[in-house]
Amino acid sequence: MRVTKYEHAAFVVEDGEDRLIVDPGSFTSPLGDIAGVVAVVITHEHQDHWTPEQLTRILDRNPGAKLYGPAGVVKAAASFDFTEVNGGDVVDVGPFTLKFFGEKHAVIHSSIPVVDNVGVLINDTVYYPGDSFTVPTVPVDTLAVPASAPWMKTGEMMDFVIAVKPKRSFPAHELINSVIGNQMAYGRIKQLTEAGGGTFFPLEPTESIDL
Repeated sequence: MRVTKYEHAAFVVEDGEDRLIVDPGSFTSPLGDIAGVVAVVITHEHQDHWTPEQLTRILDRNPGAKLYGPAGVVKAAASFDFTEVNGGDVVDVGPFTLKFFGEKHAVIHSSIPVVDNVGVLINDTVYYPGDSFTVPTVPVDTLAVPASAPWMKTGEMMDFVIAVKPKRSFPAHELINSVIGNQMAYGRIKQLTEAGGGTFFPLEPTESIDL
């Protein structure tokens, strides 16, 4: 498999000629030129993780692609044919087995509603928690680590990496940071991934790692 990072929360997993897209939102460059897409996973309804325009571009190129998200996404994206998924669900689509974890977005502030959120484990290899620090109940080979967000502290991100103890990690959800801020965050992710015996890959948009 190959993982290719795009801006912010979006990344693509390839297995042969088939592709899975996760969280193509408003901070991500248009992804309508990607072919072979069998599924799109949206972890939650916030616009930095999905937009109607991104989904339309993807589906125009890949009309058979399946869409998966929690109940809040199904409601927010009612004009699209989503399949609802919740923590504990397992879905097979093309060459991908998707296992879902968690239920809710991390708290941003008491005045802001907490929306539905699922983390997704792809082929028992790549895990992304969405906007949460839900730790899966199984070992993780490759972890997409949220690097910055209004819902997190750096210490929480560090504890998450320690708890998951991945063999590999790469940054996600990074566009809220400045360049200097990302250097700091990436340094913390690297430090703790390596402390657990793993390797950190500071991927930039369109860079890939082979698993």
